[in-house]
Amino acid sequence: FLLSLQKNLGESEEGLLGGHCAELEALVTRLEVVTSKLEVTLSALQSFSLPALNNCHLELSRNSSPIATDSQLTMNAVAGYRNLIQGPLSNYVKQSNLIGGHVAEHAKLVEDAFNVQSSYVEMASCRADPGQSEQVNLLGPTSAKIMAIQEFREKNRSSTYFNHLSAVSESIPALGWVTIKPAPAPYIKEMSDAGQFYTNRVLKDWKEKDKKHVEWVKAWLETLAELYKYVKETHTTGLVWAASKGGVAPPPPPPLAGMPSPPPIGDLSLQADANDRTALFAEINQGEGITRNLKKVTSEMQTHKNPGLRTGPAPFKPTTVSSSFKHNLPGAPKPALTKPPVFTRDGKKWLVENQIGNHGLIIEGADMNNVVYMYGCQDSTLTVKGKVNSVFLDSCRKTSVLVDSLVSSIEFVNCQSVQMQVLGKVPTITIDKTDGCQMYLSKDSMDVEIVSSKSSEMNVLIPKANGEYTELPIAEQFKTLVSGKGLVTTPVESKG
Repeated sequence: FLLSLQKNLGESEEGLLGGHCAELEALVTRLEVVTSKLEVTLSALQSFSLPALNNCHLELSRNSSPIATDSQLTMNAVAGYRNLIQGPLSNYVKQSNLIGGHVAEHAKLVEDAFNVQSSYVEMASCRADPGQSEQVNLLGPTSAKIMAIQEFREKNRSSTYFNHLSAVSESIPALGWVTIKPAPAPYIKEMSDAGQFYTNRVLKDWKEKDKKHVEWVKAWLETLAELYKYVKETHTTGLVWAASKGGVAPPPPPPLAGMPSPPPIGDLSLQADANDRTALFAEINQGEGITRNLKKVTSEMQTHKNPGLRTGPAPFKPTTVSSSFKHNLPGAPKPALTKPPVFTRDGKKWLVENQIGNHGLIIEGADMNNVVYMYGCQDSTLTVKGKVNSVFLDSCRKTSVLVDSLVSSIEFVNCQSVQMQVLGKVPTITIDKTDGCQMYLSKDSMDVEIVSSKSSEMNVLIPKANGEYTELPIAEQFKTLVSGKGLVTTPVESKG
């Protein structure tokens, strides 16, 4: 009996040990699965910058209203922007460093701007949408970075890579998408198109010289394209704030101070006593006798017979809004800042900037490799004596340029009501985003090539034998037809 009992106990122990081993193996498997999930979660959390998360917790502690955030949406918004920085933007910075010089310095400013906006997106993912005044303060760092990028371009107008700097400066306002509602993505596309003029010039000038510049253009355009894609998918109707994911919306702004109170409204009750209604109809039915009850207006009551009545208050005079209230209305335009005029030579470049009402600007002693840049001038005239490489007018208004001769071209960008006259030869005239451009040519410039885009009111004046000019307009309207597998575009001839 004892031998049989020992044998049974041994078999039971082996069974128990086998069952425990199976349970331990299952437990280890589950722990491995949990560990792998924790590693994935930790990797995602590392994409959040520590300062932004600290700011997030600070904002949540200040907000008395509980905000229910969706972790998945937060991951998409923040991690998506981080991927943009680590991917396309990183490649753009890399290509800029390969070129070096001002391009590399400019790229560092651009990278800083994207990092600042990344912190802004992270902050928005864990707090309610602020009021307009607070949002202006929150956007201050981003605005400062954008201004620094554009000022860097203005300070380096003589740079060999001026077109590179301009391509970025014209399109960097795309970072303002965070303020656009309800569809911010098209705004990014618009800003990208604004810089296309300069990216095309970079390709034109460098594609045969150095392929690094071609890769640089591709990297910058890809950065803008990925930003457009990110915003369209993640922030379709505007920047995602925590309030849009279950949080409590901020209170409405207080009413505008200083608004006069409305006049008291009398009793508008439409209920009338039946007796009053009967009396009214009785008076109407009196016929011609109804005029007997009218009060007679005596001569003392008439202003043309009693001048003393004119000195009294005028009845029924409408209330006017005080001038002080008009000045306090929001949206009043602020006077534009006047920058100091510039007329100087910087190496091979002549800089003429912010000239207003100056018709005596003369450049003498210029060489064939010199470039003339005219920026922000109004109601002014510039005379360039001698033969220079090129002349560039940017954001000028009612400005005229007289040039002896040009080696390369004269360009107009963002100008209004400008004129040019060449006494010798000009190979190319480029016009972009300009309204009103008069081009007086010489007999030596009959083979000129004129390239225009997004411009209007352009006229070419060709000299005649008697010294007069024949004015010919450049086409602004075009007709496009589908022909086979392609398109055929022809200008619409002017009827004038």
